[in-house]
Amino acid sequence: MAMHVGSQGLSSDEWLRFQVQMGVTYIDASPGHGLGIEETNCWQADKLARFREHVESFGLVLSAMHLPLHSGGIRDQPWPDILLAGPNRDREIDQVCQSIEAAGKAGIGTLLYNLALVHVLRTPWRTPGRGGSTYSHYDWEVSKKDPLLPHAPVSEEEEWERIEYFVERVIPVAESAGVRMGCHQHDPGIPAGERYGGVTRVLGSIDGVKRFVALNDSPYHGLNFCQGTISEMCNSPEEVYDAIRYFGSRKRIFFVHFRNIRGTPTNFDEVYPDEGQIDFTKAIRIYKEVGYDGILVPDHVPQAPDDPGSWRAHAFCLGYIKALIAMVESEA
Repeated sequence: MAMHVGSQGLSSDEWLRFQVQMGVTYIDASPGHGLGIEETNCWQADKLARFREHVESFGLVLSAMHLPLHSGGIRDQPWPDILLAGPNRDREIDQVCQSIEAAGKAGIGTLLYNLALVHVLRTPWRTPGRGGSTYSHYDWEVSKKDPLLPHAPVSEEEEWERIEYFVERVIPVAESAGVRMGCHQHDPGIPAGERYGGVTRVLGSIDGVKRFVALNDSPYHGLNFCQGTISEMCNSPEEVYDAIRYFGSRKRIFFVHFRNIRGTPTNFDEVYPDEGQIDFTKAIRIYKEVGYDGILVPDHVPQAPDDPGSWRAHAFCLGYIKALIAMVESEA
């Protein structure tokens, strides 16, 4: 199997038709309701299967779904006690396991998820970009002034205990169900020795991600490899290329968020793929070099006042990735 351009995000019929128009076949889509969470606090196989069949009716392939272990805020997800080490932790892990088993029965082979006590950090304002676009911006000097989080303090040791507890119980179930589990990195990392709101970011460094991967040697335990977030951890593009080689050669990259940044680990913008500091041509050649045969999707695309929903930005990024894949697959 060769690499493929894919897409993530919405699951409306209009969005699915847009993907077909853009030449996309493989998507990651997860509706926010209707999968069983409302009734049983876990996914149900029959509802997942109906959603997969609906996606397939457009000529698309549901290549992955996102478990509602997201990075939008720990208290805004159905299973908060997993990372809060609360009284319902074991019951919620059981519900995650039931959801994984349901996905396997419904024919969904890859699930993506986050283990994040802290939401994605960005400044309230955006920075100007080309043609009136605006870019998502991060500045640690701003974020570090935020108040203590309600669930703080959490030490590095406590955070690792909670992550390890989860992985130890979930990955054997995923392997039995035939479902790969791809974890997203903490976006962004923070300077070594620092905390955000009293909470550490243990998956916000290359060493932390290596430690996470080493928690289990199952081929079903790996990464939703966010190249943009990896770039946010690194001081040079070469470190990013080395990370692709390290995790890709170990077959732990299950999915790729193929986005670019401009700046430093403590102050950056998320930009169009052709204007960031990572050479996408070099990066995609390394993915091929390590034998990655999965999906690459746009992520956190720029916004513009005359582009509601950033559909034009998505189209640009999709075409850019599609051309890069065609180039590298044609090379001997």
